[in-house]
Amino acid sequence: MESFNVTPSDTSTFILMGIPGLEASHIWISIPFFMSYFIGLLGNSTILFFVGKEQTLQKPMYLLLCMLALSEIVTSTSAMPKAMCVFWFNMKDISVPSCLTQMFFLHAGSIMHSAVLVTMAFDRCVAICNPLRYTTILSNERIAKLGLLGLLEAVLFVLPLPLLLSRQPFCASRVIPHTYCDHMAVAKLSCGDITVNRIYGLVVTFVVNLVALTLIALSYGLIIRDVLRISSKKAHQKALSTCTAHICVMMTSYPSFFFSALTHRFGQGIAPYIHIILANLYFLLPTMLNPIIYGVKNKELRDKVSKFTHEKVSKFT
Repeated sequence: MESFNVTPSDTSTFILMGIPGLEASHIWISIPFFMSYFIGLLGNSTILFFVGKEQTLQKPMYLLLCMLALSEIVTSTSAMPKAMCVFWFNMKDISVPSCLTQMFFLHAGSIMHSAVLVTMAFDRCVAICNPLRYTTILSNERIAKLGLLGLLEAVLFVLPLPLLLSRQPFCASRVIPHTYCDHMAVAKLSCGDITVNRIYGLVVTFVVNLVALTLIALSYGLIIRDVLRISSKKAHQKALSTCTAHICVMMTSYPSFFFSALTHRFGQGIAPYIHIILANLYFLLPTMLNPIIYGVKNKELRDKVSKFTHEKVSKFT
């Protein structure tokens, strides 16, 4: 059996296994994982840089893009650096406080991500259903308040998870079959009663996201209602095209989230490595694809990036 350089009696350390069953392929698996993380980090940082730099981009839609980018950077950066340490250097030990801190930022970033998607749906709804009052309904100040509300929701809902686990007694086996400290993966190591952890984790996971999806569905219901009242097909296409990027972002986020969450709790017949790969894809795919989606769909942002790049290249030629 592989030695992890810690004794089973060590109560201050957990061991992250990476992807059990695929240890021999960790180096190869790390390549697409790292590339996805790097592309996502670069893309999201680019959005933050240009929105911060260009005053013309400092308006509600772009502030929401910044919030989305920040939530994705937090979730992916909470998980990937440690996962790379496991894959590349076999550094599998993680202290209990670090594990619980990682758990908090991972799940808080996920809930914040969901809250931003709801706000973006509301933004599109106002832009299409009430365009003349858009600037008064959704000012920068109001967007900032909605962002703070989403952050508060994330902290309040997620903080009990590590607090509950910090009071649990853990067994001699402190090996976490995962690349990061997922709530249920850590809870299953406890020798105590984790009924409260299971119930609360399930409620937070599904209720928060189902409420978010319900609000998004209501927003799109109002959008569709107003679009159908427009007689011009060209106007139909123009109105719906403004929602395309948001819909694509949701399609990269929610299906992988629900499939990962359901298989982790109820998919006992599914191989563990499938659970873990899906869980990592939930963090990596949106982080990598969302900046690309908005970069392709948003001409104003794309033009700013192109102009800046052209100016920098011209200076060196």
